[in-house]
Amino acid sequence: MGFWIIVAALALGVGAILGLTLMRGRVGDAPPAAYDLQVYRDQLKEIERDTARGVIGAEDAARLQAEISRKVLAADAQLRGGGTDGGQPRAAGLLMAGVIVAVIAGGGVLIYDRVGAPGYSDFPMSARLAASEAERAARLDQAAAEERFGPGEVGAPEGTSEEYLKLIAQLRKTVAERPEDQQGLRFLVRSEAALGNMVAARKTQQQLIAVKGHEASAADHVMLAELMINASGGYVSAEAEQALRAALDQDGRDPSARFYLGLYMMQVDRPDAAFRLWEALLNDSKSEAPWVPTIRAEIEELAARAGVRYTLPPLLDAPGPTAADIAAAEDMTPEAQQQMIRGMVAGLAQRLADEGGTQEDWARLINAYGVLGETENARRIWTEAQEVFADHPEQLATVRAAAERAGVAE
Repeated sequence: MGFWIIVAALALGVGAILGLTLMRGRVGDAPPAAYDLQVYRDQLKEIERDTARGVIGAEDAARLQAEISRKVLAADAQLRGGGTDGGQPRAAGLLMAGVIVAVIAGGGVLIYDRVGAPGYSDFPMSARLAASEAERAARLDQAAAEERFGPGEVGAPEGTSEEYLKLIAQLRKTVAERPEDQQGLRFLVRSEAALGNMVAARKTQQQLIAVKGHEASAADHVMLAELMINASGGYVSAEAEQALRAALDQDGRDPSARFYLGLYMMQVDRPDAAFRLWEALLNDSKSEAPWVPTIRAEIEELAARAGVRYTLPPLLDAPGPTAADIAAAEDMTPEAQQQMIRGMVAGLAQRLADEGGTQEDWARLINAYGVLGETENARRIWTEAQEVFADHPEQLATVRAAAERAGVAE
């Protein structure tokens, strides 16, 4: 209710100011005709000064003075007849004032009704945190998540031979007979996942972690979490969260665990925590990392939900020199350092020519040529990229941004 009172007061206040201005027929201390009259008198003085300096002839001066004098008489007559309100009809002023108030107040209500959230109560931070905690408390366990969101029974991938399926069946039998065989369990996890049996792979990975006990690594827990999430169609269950936190307890910078924990935070309506995780992960990652495209596609909206002003950084990270390269470059002359940089750029160009690469690789090469001032090479790579990504406009947009920065885009 408080929001509507404030909005109504603002709308009525603005409308009243505009309406009073229309009803007065003036915008200052004098009617409009008084300002016109002052302007015309200043123009007559200007004509006199220009005539005295010889800028205009006597005949032109007389003609201009006659024309402006007629305007002076008309403005004076309007001023005398209009009085303090400038001669504007009072009824017209009242009508326009009413129209303005109706448009501002009514239009504002209509727009808010269409694009806003009328009737939506205040949702302070304390209430949001409480709602998030309630969502976390009500989180489905893994079995329930798999039943509700999982893909269900999945057949063997097309092209899988009967001989391979027999080998997997034998591996299952062997693991059942030797439940503490870590190597057999690892093979079975991979085999079940390759066949699309994510639930079976998840259960086997849990068995492997139980066998390892305290020796289970961060990678083991991350794999378990990833299998859980895949088995439940992307839903991060309570057990998956526990696996992710177990991984981060051992390796706080594990990228996969940070990525999936950010996904979990999104699902429990904590965009602030998800943004912090993903922003730090994005800053720590090279552009070819598999989680980078997903983060870049989501992080700006995530920042907006978290109330953070955020601008997505460009993809400029090229494969950097090693520590040995940096140490060697410190003793180089500027010419030698420039030559080393050109060699690295040439290596990237050769790799793209021989093996191809992602849109980020093409963008890095164009950026590098732009920095080196090799505009023709940047233009050539941009032309080739347009052919390579002709059927992928979203990927081409990344390369186009680099071409624009290098000044070679059309």
